Amino acid sequence: MYIVILDAKTLGDDLDLSVLKKFGTLSRYETTSQDQIVDRIEIADIVITNKVIMSKEMMKKCPKLKLICIAATGMNNVDLDAAKLQNIEVKNVSGYSTKSVAQHTFSMALYLLEKMAYYDRAVKDNTWTTSGLFTDVSHPFFEISGKKWGIIGLGNIGKEVAKIAEAFGAEIHYYSTSGENLRSAYPHKSLEFLLKDCDIISIHAPLNDKTNQLINEINLPYLKEKAILLNLGRGGIINETDLSYELDKREIYAGLDVLETEPIPLENRLNRIKHKERLLITPHIAWTSIEARKKLLDGIVKNIENFLNTKVYND
Repeated sequence: MYIVILDAKTLGDDLDLSVLKKFGTLSRYETTSQDQIVDRIEIADIVITNKVIMSKEMMKKCPKLKLICIAATGMNNVDLDAAKLQNIEVKNVSGYSTKSVAQHTFSMALYLLEKMAYYDRAVKDNTWTTSGLFTDVSHPFFEISGKKWGIIGLGNIGKEVAKIAEAFGAEIHYYSTSGENLRSAYPHKSLEFLLKDCDIISIHAPLNDKTNQLINEINLPYLKEKAILLNLGRGGIINETDLSYELDKREIYAGLDVLETEPIPLENRLNRIKHKERLLITPHIAWTSIEARKKLLDGIVKNIENFLNTKVYND
């Protein structure tokens, strides 16, 4: 078998990908641009991609291609209908990053909630030293205990976040973006309720027709003063320009691990907000704990093993 990894750099240099060599010849590319894809995969049996797009036209030019392994849960970078027509199996890895994303959710929430940017700076620039006080209560924060935490998208990650938030003493509410996940131990509420009533709202939903631009200039004003809005689902769920203006208008806070275009373009208005302390952006890293990436690799290996075993059986 000839196996090609198109964007190995996204998996991290600390991950040992040599385990894939047991399946055949392995070609590893750190990154791959769209105009390089066909040349690199035209004789491949198996392609591994994280975010490199696999289109219908590309697959048509690869007659040997039998399996596309997506090094992620989301599958929107592969034309699934075209793959099916060409008898190409497509496998993703689900559930590998649940703990990592949940942990990052609280890392972002607590950073914003406890005004960590200010307090870290106050110590390092000697503001505290010269204050004459043993403490600094100039930037008050609230406790999670007794507050309302709203979750948009109560899948595996959303449920893990709910469990942890409950341990903090929060009251959990959720909104199903599909309108189908209505049976849960937690009360299902409207999106308007979550935005108006919850102190912290975290997004853990996929990007689709129902979630695209879900949070925008119409409903952003519903947010309570000092509320925290977190997006750890997909970029595009929040209209980033609308959010930037709302952050400038009043004291709300936002933590974004995903953006509509990644990496963030220089012209993105979020780069120009007046109150930068109200915004935390991390470069799509919630899924990247060492443990999660090892589980991801294990999942890819398992997917290839299952495919080859099935192929041998069918043959």
